[in-house]
Amino acid sequence: MTMFDEQVRILCVDDETNVLKSLRRLFLDENYEVLTAETGPEGIEILKNTATVQLVISDYRMPGMNGVDFLRQVYEQWPDTIRIVLSGYADTAVVVEAVNDGHIYKFIPKPWNDNDLKATISNALERYFLYKRNRELAEKLKKANDQLLVVNQNLETLVEQRTEEIRFHNRALIVAQNILDALPVAVLGMDPAGLIVHCNQKASSILSEVNGSLLGNKRESALPQEINCIIDKIMVKGDGIGRVETDGKRITIKGEMKKFEGVQEVVILVLYEEGENGCE
Repeated sequence: MTMFDEQVRILCVDDETNVLKSLRRLFLDENYEVLTAETGPEGIEILKNTATVQLVISDYRMPGMNGVDFLRQVYEQWPDTIRIVLSGYADTAVVVEAVNDGHIYKFIPKPWNDNDLKATISNALERYFLYKRNRELAEKLKKANDQLLVVNQNLETLVEQRTEEIRFHNRALIVAQNILDALPVAVLGMDPAGLIVHCNQKASSILSEVNGSLLGNKRESALPQEINCIIDKIMVKGDGIGRVETDGKRITIKGEMKKFEGVQEVVILVLYEEGENGCE
């Protein structure tokens, strides 16, 4: 292997055997796999039947298929392969044709300078692998962006579903609150710390002497002392019943500690004014 992350293959195409031998000798110290062909069609066949060839060096004037025609086909079928022209003809029109039609990386005149040619080859290969790495990174980025798009789409769907669930629960809570408010009995609910978490309209009516809303207040400060004493007993025993008189009303209080699935214990009180529901 070379300094690069894969085996480097260089195809040299020239109708002069001595030129091909010189190019082979030039790369003896490099860990390149050097392939040779004496005609353009032969070079095309080698490319078709060989693993990736990163770089092609071609003579310009060859019988049958000249270098530009050959490199044009290379460009059309293997566009990533770096293409270099070696030629003893420095005609400007030839250079322009090679650049335009063959999309060559560099036009090098014969005879060449060995050090310059080796430096050119090294730079060309660095360019090849840099472009390859950039393409791989771009593909990975595109794949990551596509995956992120799918995640975002799924997230949006989940958010919509969750939002709809929350809306449903809110509607259910409103309906439940309306049902509780319509009950002919007073209902109070509080957590073990004594925070009042539910109070229907009937309870607010019976406890009319209490200023402001009961919800969110501590029972010790929001309810009369007599009622708090009954609640204390219920919390000790788990249930209980008591009677108090407040604001000129005689009230029967029934209470029980309840634990619902996934919810901490709550205290539920039902309050009846004297004469309601058969209470005397």
